[in-house]
Amino acid sequence: MIISGVHSIRMQKNPCCVKLSVQPSRGLVDEKFSILVQNTPPGFQVTVHALHHSEDGHDWEAFAHYTANNTGTVNVSEDPSLGGTYSGVEQMGLLWSLRPVPGNKPWLRMRKMNVQTPMEVTISVYQGHQTEGFTDQAPLAGVVVERWYMAPGVRRVPITEEGLTATLFLPSGPGPFPALIDLWGGGGQLVESRASLLASHGIAALALDYLTPKITVETGKMVENEYFEKAYKVLEQHPQVLGSRIAMLGISFGAVMTFKFAVYSEVIKLSCAVSVSGSHVQPIDGSVKQIFDYLIKNAGNTRINEENQTIWRDLLLPIPTDPAFKVDVGRLKCPLMLVVGEDDQNFPAPESAKDIKEMMERAGNSHLLTVLSYPNAGHLIEPPYTPHVRATNFVTVGSRQKVVALWGGEMVAHSRAQEDAWRKLLVFLRENLYGTNLGATSLSHLQRKFHLCDGCSVQTVSSTESKLQTRKSSL
Repeated sequence: MIISGVHSIRMQKNPCCVKLSVQPSRGLVDEKFSILVQNTPPGFQVTVHALHHSEDGHDWEAFAHYTANNTGTVNVSEDPSLGGTYSGVEQMGLLWSLRPVPGNKPWLRMRKMNVQTPMEVTISVYQGHQTEGFTDQAPLAGVVVERWYMAPGVRRVPITEEGLTATLFLPSGPGPFPALIDLWGGGGQLVESRASLLASHGIAALALDYLTPKITVETGKMVENEYFEKAYKVLEQHPQVLGSRIAMLGISFGAVMTFKFAVYSEVIKLSCAVSVSGSHVQPIDGSVKQIFDYLIKNAGNTRINEENQTIWRDLLLPIPTDPAFKVDVGRLKCPLMLVVGEDDQNFPAPESAKDIKEMMERAGNSHLLTVLSYPNAGHLIEPPYTPHVRATNFVTVGSRQKVVALWGGEMVAHSRAQEDAWRKLLVFLRENLYGTNLGATSLSHLQRKFHLCDGCSVQTVSSTESKLQTRKSSL
């Protein structure tokens, strides 16, 4: 689908009608789009600008300078940006280089919390090579682009049984589907963006809040390890889930927990595991609270840089030699993928990956290990085109202390890492959850559904309704 913005202007006493098209104008957040500016004079200078108003009320922008070719055309997928928030040929640069508009609060991070609505981005064309004041002038043309985390037909099922605070996302189709437990990091909250996107790629995904769930808010106590095992059982027993094919994916502190359950749990039996920016260093018999206490005990290793940004990576360094303080990955029986940013300033992910590799080589199970290591990438390795932020405001779960956390990474290298890691992560999950006969709805099919279904809406159903619908469809 192409949506075009057209605005008449007059240049050098000659009428001109600039046309802007974005294709597709509606799609998944990890899907590329093409931007085409047409009907300008040859050699005409334009600025292509992206503007997003985030859910927390802040404006983000990116822009790039182009010069039209001899046919009066700019193709963002093929033509180099001559300046702006990125340079060179970058098809998706207007998304991954988004940054807070000047005048916003410092140290912001863009996060999509309501995945039932799209991320809307206004793409506009301005005359000349502009760097500021975009809201004070009229664009030559503009298009609103929708970026969705939930593909049409994906179902959102809140999970509250067994005291859980979680959301299950089920792919489009009858199922049953292989599944995954999705664990985010030390900031807490129920973050649904990655789980809903995974469901859009054919994997049932359970986003689990384990640091700030309702039970913790009510009791003031952190959850025990049994909380995670309850989540696994709920997922395993769901009628639209293949109970024998469940994975776990964790980022940061979520990866710490993933290592624990992948190796030591008698209940959780994983088909594969993924650690993004994580570490195996922890008291191996510890609960969530005991692992946090272990980190707090090493708080003296915290560093503060000249910009008053907090660096926590040394809290787990040096990598211990005492086996009581690191997960014995030599006992791992399922495939493991490590995603590592070599400029991670929050976790010692590179050092941990090196030690994990050596441990598994000694144990003879290194054939199960896949390591994706990215130079100049930081800690927050998220789905493709998520804007890179090197440092942001962060509130610690335990003390509720507000700091500016340094995550690391260089914008271009980090953005490249996010795109490459996501593509390889999806392949890894499909191979280990579906096998060679994928059976999952293909991405191209999901994209076609987006573009053919202007009136499609997302679905939220209760867990009970989901079970009833499944049972009825099987009768």
